[in-house]
Amino acid sequence: MKRYKIVLLVILASLVPHSIKAQLNTEQVMIIGRNALYFEDYVLSIQYFNKVIEARPYLHEPYFFRALAKFNLEDYSGAEEDLTASIERNPYVPRSYQLRGLCRANLEKYQEAEADFRTAIKYDPQNAAVWQNLAVTSMKRSDWDRAAVVIDSMLIFAPRNTDAYLLRTQVAMQQNDTITAQRMIEKAVKNDEYSTEVYAMRAMLHAEAERYSEAEEDMNRAIDLMPGRSSNYLNRALIRYYQNNLRGAMDDYDIALYIDPHSFYGYYNRGLLRMQVGDDNRAIEDFDEVLEIDPDNTMARFNRALLRDATGDLKGAISDYSRVLQDYPDFEYGYSCRAAARRKVGDISGAEADEVWLLRRMNENLHATTDTTSTKEDKVRKRSDRNVRNYNKMVIADDTDKLYTTGYRGKVQNRSVHIELQPIFAITYYEHPKEVYSDIQYFKPLEDINKMQFFARNIHLTNNERALSKDEVQRHFNSIEEQSKNIADYPDVLSYRLARAMDFYLVQDFAASMNDLDMASTLEGEMWIVHFMRAVVRFKQLEFKNASQKSDEVLFASERSDELPDIDYRLVRDDLNAVISQMPEFAQAYYNRGNVSAKLNDFKSAVVDYSKAIELNDKLAGAFFNRGLARIYMGNTAEGIADLSKAGELGIYSAYNVIKRFQNRDE
Repeated sequence: MKRYKIVLLVILASLVPHSIKAQLNTEQVMIIGRNALYFEDYVLSIQYFNKVIEARPYLHEPYFFRALAKFNLEDYSGAEEDLTASIERNPYVPRSYQLRGLCRANLEKYQEAEADFRTAIKYDPQNAAVWQNLAVTSMKRSDWDRAAVVIDSMLIFAPRNTDAYLLRTQVAMQQNDTITAQRMIEKAVKNDEYSTEVYAMRAMLHAEAERYSEAEEDMNRAIDLMPGRSSNYLNRALIRYYQNNLRGAMDDYDIALYIDPHSFYGYYNRGLLRMQVGDDNRAIEDFDEVLEIDPDNTMARFNRALLRDATGDLKGAISDYSRVLQDYPDFEYGYSCRAAARRKVGDISGAEADEVWLLRRMNENLHATTDTTSTKEDKVRKRSDRNVRNYNKMVIADDTDKLYTTGYRGKVQNRSVHIELQPIFAITYYEHPKEVYSDIQYFKPLEDINKMQFFARNIHLTNNERALSKDEVQRHFNSIEEQSKNIADYPDVLSYRLARAMDFYLVQDFAASMNDLDMASTLEGEMWIVHFMRAVVRFKQLEFKNASQKSDEVLFASERSDELPDIDYRLVRDDLNAVISQMPEFAQAYYNRGNVSAKLNDFKSAVVDYSKAIELNDKLAGAFFNRGLARIYMGNTAEGIADLSKAGELGIYSAYNVIKRFQNRDE
């Protein structure tokens, strides 16, 4: 089932106070839970909200935030239940109806979802995200006229909303209203000529009209703007296939599968292309991958059977033919192929049984043609097509899988940010595998710390931290208890303080982590790591504080407000100054200090620090990206674009989209 996704603005509010002691405890746990939610530690955040709900079951907010965490974990039923509880406690909060509508839509309760979206609009009538999802609810039910009315109503108060024009284009295409579709997509292009979605959509519109050269040109532009998106390559491959450019289509499938190694469409269609050009062995490998992803895919199995037959693997071919015929016992061509294969291996009785079945069908005048050629107009099928006779057609997504919806993932509190710094580096146990690029972050003094066993396990540097599993969370809670006993017995041992500070940091209790690090700074030992960890923890505290105090995330440079940044950023920089004075070869410390300077609008200092980080590590992609932004905001657009280009070369593909946007500003 296709997830609904939206741009949902999370406004972090205070809890209603009761007794002073209870208020402080409840608020502190809520803050830690929201820390975890903001930094995408959904499993951990649920545990904190559980504690608040247990202590104060009459409050609506902990139910809402727990539902938000469950939604991000795709527990839609659990989230719906929590949102109902939140609404019972406070029925006047539009975001609760908005999120519950999304949960119900994901559960295919479209009528109830529509009711929730309409209630949300009643309380917040100009919330574009709710209007969009109300339209998508109608689209999911194939009520195209109703969807058109909803989107047209939205465009009255949001005439420059690109998402709305894209949705309206899709609706018009479903209504076979090509004139309106063309008009809407052109408005989308005019509104945002540097959006990859706009050009991808117009390319599909051209392809529907068999204007393939124009379609390919638009898809080229979409890829130029966002080269790391596999769907664009899959779509361009189909467009090239329509033009009989098999080599070009094959190249696109190769790239799409490099970006997304689990793409069903990429493997299936590339397998068909390889089959067409006689690359049978590698085609078999592709259909093996398809069947790994979807073991019940009969058409992939039949294609593999034909390929095994052609390459001499008759036993494997017969096995696949037999499995297909179990699912489709009236598939004449399957019996014909299996009969031939059985004769080749000497299974005369099996072959004759298949041939007798075919003869009986012929006598009943039910035998269908085995001509499997495709016309130009009939080269593809939808994935939901279960007609096994279409096994040799390229596969495309169903219409319901192609609905354009807005993004609802990642840090839901700052989805409005389009241009932001690459994150700071932290010392941690956990790193999320990078999908596109990976920097090897080696720093010898850190390895020395690992040899000294200051921490429970080896630590490393990353700016791509991952959330903890439930077991890992419990492990760190247990470790906190253990380290607390050690500290009680040996309060002056640095390693115990650092280990517990790390545990508190990983469970998002930044205040407790800061307390331990403040105490550690008064002890003897490796002070550089104390200052580095404290800088990271304080920086994370400030990022969350900014998100919770504003209705939007603090934007970077010229896109942010003119308010003076929090003075505490200077304390972060002070700690990093101490690190650098002790470890002048620490590239990531300069990088982090550059980020702090950028937050303070001191772009000149930021550029100096990013440059030093690059001097020490010329593969540090984030330093090129962030220096590029800093230079652009200082007015050095050419140098900034050159840095962004290098960042893109090193794997940060979003840099190309940023380049296009800033080039446009100078034209």
